Amino acid sequence: LSPEQQQPTMAVSLSSSSTITPITLQPKLKPIHAIGTVNFGYSINSHGISLRRSAVVVSAITGASGTETADLLETVKVSDLRGNEIPISDLWKDRKAVVAFARHFGCVLCRKRAAYLAEKKDVMDASGVTLVLIGPGSIDQAKTFVEQTKFEGEVYADPNHASYEALKFASGVSVTFTPKAAMKIIESYMEGYRQDWKLSFMKDTVERGGWQQGGILVAGPGKDNISYIRKDKEAGDDPPVEEILKACCA
Repeated sequence: LSPEQQQPTMAVSLSSSSTITPITLQPKLKPIHAIGTVNFGYSINSHGISLRRSAVVVSAITGASGTETADLLETVKVSDLRGNEIPISDLWKDRKAVVAFARHFGCVLCRKRAAYLAEKKDVMDASGVTLVLIGPGSIDQAKTFVEQTKFEGEVYADPNHASYEALKFASGVSVTFTPKAAMKIIESYMEGYRQDWKLSFMKDTVERGGWQQGGILVAGPGKDNISYIRKDKEAGDDPPVEEILKACCA
């Protein structure tokens, strides 16, 4: 938000003899679906009435927010590597799952995300939690990703980007090319990860410009039981793995 959007002001006309004692009203925090809470503060003084808003982003969602997120995904389907369409909620209907949403199957940062989650797969397995990765792209792209990365979790393709749109994941040039993302790409290359440029420039990716961001979700058992969701604010915005393990395996 711009400064003007963050602090909209409604002027109050006063006569020269008018006085207003400054007061501050602080309503309770209001839950915002899939984001967290937003604290609205109102102040009235001799200069007028101003509205201040500061967003506090939290990772875990519970209760109604989880149900609302499940409702958004109700009609979404993804494809397994054999080409079978599956309602996305079936991935956690009868089990608990950590579901990682990749930017696209060729992305170097997504390959690093897959690896750092796979490093904790033994912990997830011990807790009866399934590791899943979903990517926006074709089934062939998903197969290539598995062949190249040897990812041991389950992989699904979302050719229509339906899950990304339903979850309203961030997308755009401004959240893809950032200083932090650039540093993380350099770090990833130094650690041995590589971008697959052929996958990156395939039609399924290029049509979206490669600007799609992802996130991580913990859900199940039960299709409405979504206990954690974190949406990437920019490319490479990985949460600490300890936070994910706390959500899925504590």
